[in-house]
Amino acid sequence: MKKRWHRAGLSRSSLVLAGLLVSTTVALAQREDNRAAGALLAGAFLMVVLVLALVSYVYMAICLQTIAKKTNTPDAWLAWIPIANCILMLNIAHKPIWWIVLFLIPIANIVFIVIVWMEIAKARNKPEWWGILMVVPVLNLVAPAYLAFAD
Repeated sequence: MKKRWHRAGLSRSSLVLAGLLVSTTVALAQREDNRAAGALLAGAFLMVVLVLALVSYVYMAICLQTIAKKTNTPDAWLAWIPIANCILMLNIAHKPIWWIVLFLIPIANIVFIVIVWMEIAKARNKPEWWGILMVVPVLNLVAPAYLAFAD
């Protein structure tokens, strides 16, 4: 049994945490007077997720804008606009704009995003393998900062 959970990539602590959150929400929502507590818990969770999403978006925009400035790419402010930041990435990587369509194809988009980040690393005179790190879950937070701020 232990090996089966390990193969699935689930740790016991994450399962316990998920079970605790679900059981707490269900327990709070059982009675009429506890529905407000369940809604408050759900709202707090939503706020935490939204704040983390906003922080990660600002972080990536700052990194991309810095990379654009250091590579002398015009219109570095495009890093702050949701779709336009993909166009900015393509400009930094010296790829055609129509590649943005390739970002919309499932599975293939992973390959093309890695190719673009590899070219961005090359434009910053860094090893190209830093682009591959963009698909590794925790290292994809480190790679943009390295490409942006390391000289």
